[in-house]
Amino acid sequence: MMRQEVDKLNRIIKKQSGQYIRPRDAATLILLDRQGSEPRILMGCRHHGSAFMPNKYVFPGGRISPSDSRVRAASPMDPVTLTKLLHEMKGKPSEARARGLMMGAIRETFEETGIALGCANTGGLGSRAPEWRDYYASGLAPALDKLRYFARAITPPGRTRRFDARFFIADAADLGCDSSSCISGDGELKDLSWLTIGEAIDSDIPAITETILRELEARMQAADWWSPAFPVPFYQFRHNRFVREVI
Repeated sequence: MMRQEVDKLNRIIKKQSGQYIRPRDAATLILLDRQGSEPRILMGCRHHGSAFMPNKYVFPGGRISPSDSRVRAASPMDPVTLTKLLHEMKGKPSEARARGLMMGAIRETFEETGIALGCANTGGLGSRAPEWRDYYASGLAPALDKLRYFARAITPPGRTRRFDARFFIADAADLGCDSSSCISGDGELKDLSWLTIGEAIDSDIPAITETILRELEARMQAADWWSPAFPVPFYQFRHNRFVREVI
């Protein structure tokens, strides 16, 4: 199945060309609600005026902010997760950058959906960064142990925007509110909805999003799928082809 997904991505890439643009760090959060008979995922539609993937249904996420690597977390990431995030990190690898990727996923999700993933802020944590003020006003603090590193994908050359995106998973049971009633956000994502994997795949989604959804569908069949040590698929463009590697 994953071989078929790689072939599909390569067919799409052949239709695209353009100048080289350096990928920027980005993070995405897959919020998974397992309370019902079938798992559901939170997705929203990008605004029609968006420069990147307009009118497409995507997971919450976006570019990493410099403040993301400086904000303190209430709980640390797993050491195995840190090792995986540092694997082939472009530029200068550091623990702060790895932490910033997870923090960015939490912040972007809060901005786009109004959902604050974390734990009670009993340690007085906070930030002067404007993009973090509203999050901390919720009374929570980022809890990195609630996230699982799931996948990585680098946008191939030829796009107007390129991202080195890391995908994380979080359980909706850790949201501190009912998954269907705590959605708001800044309007960047429209039509925020909880969809089954099948419903999400049938939506107007980017090719890489479909690939990630099928990865999730396959991963959830394994008994140890929630373990930080579970293999992380890494999609990137090498030797003129999109390839799937494992971290």
